[in-house]
Amino acid sequence: MRTIGGYADTEWGQVHYRRNGESGPWIGLFHESPLSSRVYEAVLPLLGRHARAVAFDTPGYGASDPPPSRHTEIPDYARVLAQAAARIGMERPVLGGVHTGASLAIETAAALPGGVCGLVLSGVALLDDAERAAYLSRWTPEVPFDDHGAQFGWGVERYRRIWGADVPPELLHLAVVELMRTHDRYDWAYQAAFRHDPAASLAAEPAPVLLLDAEFDLLADKDPRALELARDARLLTLAGLPGQPHLRVPDRYAAEILAFAREITPEEREPLS
Repeated sequence: MRTIGGYADTEWGQVHYRRNGESGPWIGLFHESPLSSRVYEAVLPLLGRHARAVAFDTPGYGASDPPPSRHTEIPDYARVLAQAAARIGMERPVLGGVHTGASLAIETAAALPGGVCGLVLSGVALLDDAERAAYLSRWTPEVPFDDHGAQFGWGVERYRRIWGADVPPELLHLAVVELMRTHDRYDWAYQAAFRHDPAASLAAEPAPVLLLDAEFDLLADKDPRALELARDARLLTLAGLPGQPHLRVPDRYAAEILAFAREITPEEREPLS
């Protein structure tokens, strides 16, 4: 089935999304900073065989209108994303997200009037005070610009450093292009995520949680605490994977989300083929 794009009107303007699938449970996906819903391009058709899958561009990223200022907080982003989800008819979805997207999924679940059926989280930013301060001060330097294209080399170096020197060229290209699209505000949601502590909302969430994480993800060491905080949680670690499960192993990522969704929404069960 073909993935289609669309826009939902919200208090901040339009939120862009990609959608695949016409029946089955709703699945909503949120991306890491500073990228876009493009990171789910390979995942959406796989989910769309058995679900109504939607990947949103965080406000200010991809093709979504930006928030009113750089000082917007994660619950504010989540409120607007909940408006977008409601606008397209999502009811009791399974929400998933990676890094910033994980925090957005947790807070959007709290903002949706009907709640969610479950959460699929990869890299929950349960930072201590020292880690929070370090990320806030060091993670988002100003993008360099000159007439030789220093910004592009900087972007390549950045993603080779944080995603690994062996990152596949197509993933490196995707990441750098998306970063360059929002170079003047790439840090907005990053900084909001570093300021935000998702612990209380995760602990308050009544729906089941699947922690679907790469073994060597930057935030994999936070999974044990996430397991302790959530009321009903399980951990599935993708062995040997350095990070980015949705990009590096989209088949496995989609299969695990579908299996989880079918388990927690039994009324939606249908044969998988």
